[in-house]
Amino acid sequence: MGIVGVTIVAVGVVLLLLPGPGWLIIFVGLGVLASEFEWAGRLLTFARGKVRGWAGWVGRQPVVVRMLLGSGCLLVIAGVWAYVAWRGVPFAG
Repeated sequence: MGIVGVTIVAVGVVLLLLPGPGWLIIFVGLGVLASEFEWAGRLLTFARGKVRGWAGWVGRQPVVVRMLLGSGCLLVIAGVWAYVAWRGVPFAG
């Protein structure tokens, strides 16, 4: 199960830069790893807490701040896409 979990996490990391549910897949991979490794369970618990904390903080912000955060995320994604379109996928040989 360790190899399966690491593979799922690796796919999730790749999908962070591509359209797809990267973080969701990373959490699924950590869940698979947590079924076998205690450290992965602790990491999964830690990451869930951070995501809940972030979501709570964002939810308490005014609409303008939430819109700025969303726009910033979109700009980062557009920048990564523009870079990949211009230079190609890094380390792709």
